[in-house]
Amino acid sequence: MFGAPLYFFNKDWYYAYMAITKQSFALLITTITQWFSPTVIRVSGDKSVRGQISQSKDGRLQTDFPERLIMIANHQLYTDFIYLWWIAYTSKMHGHMYIILKESLKWVPFIGPGMMFYGFVFMARNWTKDKPRLKHRLKQLKGRHSGPLSGSQDLDPMWLMIFPEGTNLSANTRKGSAKWAAKQGINDLQHQLLPRSTGFQFCLQELKGTVDWVYDCTTAYEGIPRGGYGQDYFTLRSTYFQGRPPKSVNLYWRRFPVSSIPVDDVKAFEHWVNKVWLEKEELLEYYAQNGRFPDADEGQDLSKGADAPKGAGFIETEVRLAHWYESGSIFIFMAVYGLLANIFAKVWNLAICGTLVGAAVKAAT
Repeated sequence: MFGAPLYFFNKDWYYAYMAITKQSFALLITTITQWFSPTVIRVSGDKSVRGQISQSKDGRLQTDFPERLIMIANHQLYTDFIYLWWIAYTSKMHGHMYIILKESLKWVPFIGPGMMFYGFVFMARNWTKDKPRLKHRLKQLKGRHSGPLSGSQDLDPMWLMIFPEGTNLSANTRKGSAKWAAKQGINDLQHQLLPRSTGFQFCLQELKGTVDWVYDCTTAYEGIPRGGYGQDYFTLRSTYFQGRPPKSVNLYWRRFPVSSIPVDDVKAFEHWVNKVWLEKEELLEYYAQNGRFPDADEGQDLSKGADAPKGAGFIETEVRLAHWYESGSIFIFMAVYGLLANIFAKVWNLAICGTLVGAAVKAAT
């Protein structure tokens, strides 16, 4: 919010400022997770992401995902976005994350206004109301700015995170999914909610020609029994304040070329989304039976080529910073704000009192 005036003076610097503050926030939640809520992270995927996911010599996850993509995921817990934002950090894209959220989150004190300035999109689940708002935000995401952190491509970097289910899995939302399944004449899912396709399709249509890939992440948390709901076992409070994070967080990655998705045919696109979610359902059932997702394509290492040894098809790591000193950047803006406040106070005293010291000192002398 402190950087809002930059918008009226130099938009390039304003968007660079917002990207830096996003980086700082991502570093903050990564540091908090590393220090106060450590857990095992297991990452695997199919052959479409081979070579893009690797592990450093010191055990850190490294990803090489593109600067512009749309990310979709099933929605288990409120912490989903934290782990997915950390994935962006491993690709050095944590300053360019945009998330589509339900509108009620806009009114969360402090956090809600911050997300508004970050350019996150709030949806009221009323398409008449949501469509023009979403169209406006997507138009901005097709822009190009020349300031710092503007990326190496013709368009600004952008990771747009979408949860097509619209909300996290719970007993109440399960009832809504069952009603939607009955209305559509299809079977409900066991491990997920049925996805809604309208907003997702609109995003692909509006961003057509500017995004080449849709990345899909299937998320599962260890410690949730079959038929249970994650929010009944792991909350933000239990994870970060009571020292009870999930025993492990499991992420399975795939990607789809946008050119292969029928974005201009409503029925065909709805069928495609449902097919993707049925495939995710199979992955989650595999996890429920085996306690892990499948290895990368037939057990081969994600970070290597066809000669990788079998059985090495997943990476086990933890949420952590690449360098300890990165945590210091969290406090950069606090220091800047303090400096600006000090300068403003001195200028104010000079203008009103005729001295940099202030009226109280002047009166005392």
